[in-house]
Amino acid sequence: MNSRTTPRLGRSLAAGLLAGATVLAFAPGAGAAAPSGQGPAGAGRTDSAGLQQALDAITSQAGALSAIAEVRENGKVTWRGSTGVGDLATKAPAPVDGRFRAGSVTKTFVATVALQLSAEGRIGLDDPIEHYLPGAVPNGGAITVREVLNHTAGIFDYLEDPQFAGDTEAEQEQFVATDRWKTYTPQQLVAIATSHPPYFAPGQGWHYSNTDYQLIAEVIDKVTGHSWRTEVRDRILRPLGLRHTSLPGTATTIPGPHAHAYLPLTAGPADVTDLNASQAGPAGELISTTDDLARFNAALLGGRLLAPAQLAEMTTTVAADVDPPTRYGLGLMRISLPCGDFWGHPGGIYNYTTYVFGDRSGTRQVAISVTPYDPAKSAELNPTVFGLMGRALCPTGAGS
Repeated sequence: MNSRTTPRLGRSLAAGLLAGATVLAFAPGAGAAAPSGQGPAGAGRTDSAGLQQALDAITSQAGALSAIAEVRENGKVTWRGSTGVGDLATKAPAPVDGRFRAGSVTKTFVATVALQLSAEGRIGLDDPIEHYLPGAVPNGGAITVREVLNHTAGIFDYLEDPQFAGDTEAEQEQFVATDRWKTYTPQQLVAIATSHPPYFAPGQGWHYSNTDYQLIAEVIDKVTGHSWRTEVRDRILRPLGLRHTSLPGTATTIPGPHAHAYLPLTAGPADVTDLNASQAGPAGELISTTDDLARFNAALLGGRLLAPAQLAEMTTTVAADVDPPTRYGLGLMRISLPCGDFWGHPGGIYNYTTYVFGDRSGTRQVAISVTPYDPAKSAELNPTVFGLMGRALCPTGAGS
């Protein structure tokens, strides 16, 4: 899957992990690192020094401004760490418990709600999308809810429309000055997508499309009579006590402590932390912390949010047309490390990049947030992140 670098919501929010091209920024160097690793007493086999070294590599080798991470096992934090500069103006280090924009990790939350509604008999995974959203997309009678959830519907990704390009310096300056404050509705974004032909006939390929989750959110709204944000809050955030996770809608700020994100311009770094994330919405507007995301992953894979039948549906995968080979389920992807397979989702939005993965039993998780910056080193982001993930998820540090 191809994905060009863009300062905006990445054309493929999963591209970072899937195809080696995350939603990156592009320009010179990060500030001096300020490492801070914590390994709670009783962390046992956790290699705190090795994890901190792997985290530091994300800033020193991959040119990110900052990175934070947390590892959990059996419901307890075994390590958390921070590296790099969280605010170029004050030179403050990235807060280890800071919030960030989690991008496409949002999709897993939305898919979880859809599967809960499926268990309640309110959404049929093999029903045509036309049944819920008449006339929303061409050929909607031939596209199933399942195909929309796993990106096999062939529906054009609205972020591949030229208006979301951001490839030139002038476009980036326009984004900083005006475009990041724009409000979009799901209907507007779907209309942009359907002005383009589909990638392929339903079920005949795989292409990551943010439009898919705009549609799923509309289905949730339709069958519940509530907004998808309300359903995520009431079904996931409140029951799990994810107090530092929010769905901002058109609110432009990140609450609480957080690292800033910057877009490199010729005139200097532009702080793009504040923005209107309605361009992302159910495809990527979530704000969270590493602790909340790791706990969500544990609850999901541990069977606390979905019945066994629905979790089996979520983890039934199709081949994702990317390199390295990856498989995609219903809002959840499976990656392979030397010690086994792990489940979760990456996300990227406006120079925040997120990864949250855990084992299938819900026993061990890692959550990572990065603020990428230096384009000359962007090719090193995935290797350094995978190095950290390998140390975190594989008992012997395989993959590091």
